[in-house]
Amino acid sequence: MNGATGAQVNTADGGGGGGDPVGVQIQQSRRLPDFLQSVNLKYVKLGYHYLISHLLTLCLIPVMAVILVEVSQMNPDDIRQLWLHLQYNLVSVIICSAVLVFGSTVYIMTRPRPVYLVDYSCYKAPEHLKAPYERFMQHSRLTGDFDESSLEFQRKILERSGLGDETYVPEAMHQLPPQPSMQAAREEAEQVMFGALDKLFANTSVKPKKIGVLVVNCSLFNPTPSLSAMIVNKYKLRGNIRSFNLGGMGCSAGVIAVDLAKDMLQVHRNTYAVVVSTENITQNWYFGNKKSMLIPNCLFRVGGSAVLLSNKSMDRRRAKYKLVHAVRTHRGADDKAFRCVYQEQDDAGKTGVSLSKDLMAIAGGALKTNITTLGPLVLPISEQLLFFGSLIIKKIFNKHIKPYIPDFKLAFDHFCIHAGGRAVIDELEKNLQLTQVHVEASRMTLHRFGNTSSSSIWYELAYIEAKGRMKKGNKVWQIAFGSGFKCNSAVWQALRNVKPSPDGPWEDCIDRYPVKVVS
Repeated sequence: MNGATGAQVNTADGGGGGGDPVGVQIQQSRRLPDFLQSVNLKYVKLGYHYLISHLLTLCLIPVMAVILVEVSQMNPDDIRQLWLHLQYNLVSVIICSAVLVFGSTVYIMTRPRPVYLVDYSCYKAPEHLKAPYERFMQHSRLTGDFDESSLEFQRKILERSGLGDETYVPEAMHQLPPQPSMQAAREEAEQVMFGALDKLFANTSVKPKKIGVLVVNCSLFNPTPSLSAMIVNKYKLRGNIRSFNLGGMGCSAGVIAVDLAKDMLQVHRNTYAVVVSTENITQNWYFGNKKSMLIPNCLFRVGGSAVLLSNKSMDRRRAKYKLVHAVRTHRGADDKAFRCVYQEQDDAGKTGVSLSKDLMAIAGGALKTNITTLGPLVLPISEQLLFFGSLIIKKIFNKHIKPYIPDFKLAFDHFCIHAGGRAVIDELEKNLQLTQVHVEASRMTLHRFGNTSSSSIWYELAYIEAKGRMKKGNKVWQIAFGSGFKCNSAVWQALRNVKPSPDGPWEDCIDRYPVKVVS
């Protein structure tokens, strides 16, 4: 029997007397104890984090104790002398009070208004639009547009993509031959946007006429009239609505749209903002044989979301989240970053979106810039000190020392990483030192719905809610990448224990998840 001392004790019953043990042998270990086993370094780090985070409070406790002791020792004469002193300095007291009142008023009038996320909804396509792996490959072959090399390339991408057999493609892609017409593209946009908005208005009981700000983002389909105009026409929104239509901004445009809506809510009081995020596949399917342009066919699927934001203080009681931060990073000044996700024509004149082989490296650089800005806003002071200290040591002593990677798990409880592809999720899991649970929502969203572009982070948030994991006070980090090249982050804080909204995207299948994704 191994004890804490490392000794081994063997006993044998002598069979007589009072059953006293005889033949006792004690073997004392001569090895030093394994300190890594004895002391869990994780708890040492947590203790350090707690100490630094509460350092100011811990320093103020003795000061407050001294003040309380001094006050308790004051007699009535001391209090009377203090009152007389204040009377003789009445002008100073009035001036100080006026400055205090003026400063408080200015602060209240100029401070940022809180932005609340009342609710959101995600579009779920009908069953007949599902595109299982075998049907996808069969249709690709029957179109006659792809040679054998391209078909084999698509097969390998699908096998390694992390997508399941229940993702959706638009109606036009189910037809043989495909019919990617303008009318079909409009119908896809209407089905997705109106489907998400109908659900949002039903769940929140907000009348469309009360919407003061509308922001729609869709990268590759920008008809005239615009998508935002289609929504205004459908729901008969009011004539003075502030509407915006964002195009060509990639998969991170959902966070950009939220940031724009937040800025509008700082200006316009007592109103609602709706953010609609989607992508349109119908007219953007690639029918050529350039490998770098075939990847989007294998990853992108039908999806969309609608988000209701409010700056009304009365909505705090029913809202799910409060927007804490929105941080945007743009690397478009660099030529490689600008062209790494690029819509163009191939040698045969067929249009598609080309993905550069440098995409992951460029995404890593954009992520580094983004978290450098986000880190000081969200990380506890303990992590910031460790990061800053590691940079100083690296600069002075050894340039080959790797900089300390902050532990973002101390700042966030949940992570919604854009489900752009399996490689994106794998890299962020590795570089941010996340666990399988932290990336579960992203992996399962990719498996069930595919890459739904800018709306994927909302399917992931819905997954976390459906699993019952979102508790009051929890912070969630939404992070997305997009063409240009951009990396954008949004940080939300749960205002209550959040339950999934009715008719959510995971309502009929959450019990089947998580599933094991084949490597």
